[in-house]
Amino acid sequence: MKKTEAMRAEYRREDLGTGVRGKYLRRYSKGSNLVLLDDRVAHAFPNAEAVNEALLGLLILAEKAKPAPSKSRKRNV
Repeated sequence: MKKTEAMRAEYRREDLGTGVRGKYLRRYSKGSNLVLLDDRVAHAFPNAEAVNEALLGLLILAEKAKPAPSKSRKRNV
């Protein structure tokens, strides 16, 4: 077994809270996407639900904004 190093003096164990081994294992196993948000975005959308709601709304707007397919016209030559 590998020997672990001691924590740096400025860190206190009680400040770190209790750890949960494998907390995100199920999510990771499902292939969840993790993204790093710009600080401004993270501030505006404080949780995953808010981010997803905004992005889904954007998808709906993008679908509505798509131009209608053009109808092909036969040319008389």
